[in-house]
Amino acid sequence: MYSERFPARTEFVRIRSLDYHVWRWGAAEGSAPPLLLVHGWMDVGASYQFMVDALPESMVQGRTILAPDWRGFGRTRPPQPTDHYVFADYLADLDRLIDHFSGDQPVDLVGHSMGGNIAMLYAGARPARVRRLVNLEGFGLPASPPEAAVRRYAQWMDELARLERGEMALKSYDSLEGVAGRLMKTNPRLSQDKADWLARHWAAQDESGRWSILGDAAHKVSSAQIYRVDEAQALYAAITAPTLAVQASGDSLSQWWQGRYTLAEYHERLKAVPDCRTAVIEDAGHMLHHDQPETLAGLIADFLAG
Repeated sequence: MYSERFPARTEFVRIRSLDYHVWRWGAAEGSAPPLLLVHGWMDVGASYQFMVDALPESMVQGRTILAPDWRGFGRTRPPQPTDHYVFADYLADLDRLIDHFSGDQPVDLVGHSMGGNIAMLYAGARPARVRRLVNLEGFGLPASPPEAAVRRYAQWMDELARLERGEMALKSYDSLEGVAGRLMKTNPRLSQDKADWLARHWAAQDESGRWSILGDAAHKVSSAQIYRVDEAQALYAAITAPTLAVQASGDSLSQWWQGRYTLAEYHERLKAVPDCRTAVIEDAGHMLHHDQPETLAGLIADFLAG
């Protein structure tokens, strides 16, 4: 089993209508700004443990490091059943999390995948609240023409009905070994010890004895709104924090979108960010914080040190 270098503490804090589950490392208070790590879709805050363990000890002990479970993921559960999630809620949740943990002090913000997209949009909407920004494979989505809204609204309503009929349920597993195997199938670079460790935080045993993923099936319902590149670009242009955009050599973007959206288009969008540099981590896929935590931790530590 993987052994943590810096074991986390966890706590629940009241954020809007939710009891937010937050992973915490490092100092209760520190001279450096809090470091806020936000995870991606169908992931949990614990996912950052390997990267935190690879950070310099002086950095971990000198600041508060926080990783919340987003609403409907991990142990941040809605107060009552819901049938869909609205993307803008993540920005409002992040705003209140920063209020709670940092007050008026700007934070250093790192986001992976969906969390990277949230971090980029938030840093544009609240530029004074982010000191430095790191986007890990938060590529955004392909451009959608306005007429795509016709199909999207119909798709959204159809998926709500499918969810109600139980057709979008998340898969469960008969053991933690099964959960770990699922993680390794998704990410072949993930070692057995890390998969075993993650499985305990990525799933929980239900009343029947099976292990269910700690994610709400309602997250599988598509957004009712199409992705607006012009809106994203306007928010990118409003970012004042120095920004580091990190991608993996595995080019997950091309694998997902099969030519509908490319890395070249993503880098063109990044030109809207006033102060943005990029980096590539070799021998890594989309879960680069699992695949190469030491390399990523070094990049982040150097970037935050300025």
